[in-house]
Amino acid sequence: MANHRAPRHSASRTAKADERVTPALVAAPPVAGKRRAEKTSRAARTLPRRTQTPLSGSSSPAAARSTAPRNPFPLLPSAPSLVGAAALVVAATGAITVTQPTEDVAAAGPARAFTPASAFTGESVAVSSLDLHSREQAVSRDSERKALEDATDEKVEQAVEAQAEERNAALAQLAASAEEQANRIAANAWRLPLAGYRLTARFGYSSGLWASTHTGLDFAAPSGTPVVSVANGTVTSAGWDGSYGYKVAITHDDGTETWYAHLTTITTNVGDSVTGGEQIGTVGSTGNSTGPHLHLEVRPGAGDAVDPYAALLAHGLTP
Repeated sequence: MANHRAPRHSASRTAKADERVTPALVAAPPVAGKRRAEKTSRAARTLPRRTQTPLSGSSSPAAARSTAPRNPFPLLPSAPSLVGAAALVVAATGAITVTQPTEDVAAAGPARAFTPASAFTGESVAVSSLDLHSREQAVSRDSERKALEDATDEKVEQAVEAQAEERNAALAQLAASAEEQANRIAANAWRLPLAGYRLTARFGYSSGLWASTHTGLDFAAPSGTPVVSVANGTVTSAGWDGSYGYKVAITHDDGTETWYAHLTTITTNVGDSVTGGEQIGTVGSTGNSTGPHLHLEVRPGAGDAVDPYAALLAHGLTP
């Protein structure tokens, strides 16, 4: 009776140890009794599939063949080898990234930039199409700015030239006006009534030679010395005038009258237009005179006489 139970007890402990180690893959040793074999099969079916891995120390060829995946193509490398090789290629050469253009770039044209990505970060480090477009826009802006500056410079030059032309025209007009005024002044400039004279009696002298104070300036000169008009004017009187002898009166453009008395001859007529320096008679001693001389009177506005010496000085002449 004792010899029969010992083997059964030893076999049961061995089966339980095998169940704890590899219940799913290691086959239970044959034991006595059908009930224990069925219990072992049900326990193996309830364990998860991932736990059915053989022990590292198992030497069962059947267990090794049941756990190792089979390669359907024995001449090609396995999937893990392919994945590793692909990773090496990517790390060595870099991935190719496609930069999609923005709306502005897409509107300009179908521009795409294919640039290698960094092997360490996977990000593109090259210039994208947007950057290229930005550079093109910058170059375009520089060209437009240069063209605008050139156009502005041209406009400024044209404006300066126009101003210079206007200034030159104004200066030319001013010069013409000044020349005309100078000619007018020259034409109306006063001149001394004769040459080769000496002054003998001044304005305001008083003596028995005159009924009152002297009203003119006396220019002593040889008889027959030409006498000229001191300025432009019109002859308003020409002939004998009592104590003045032969006299010529000229009304000038400004209304001033000049009288030329004691003449020997008169060479002009009433109503004649004379210019400054034009001869109107000759020196004589007619009328109330003590010797050949020219008696010159100056009457502004045909009024009372003023000092002829001062009038000649006012017109730039020194008798």
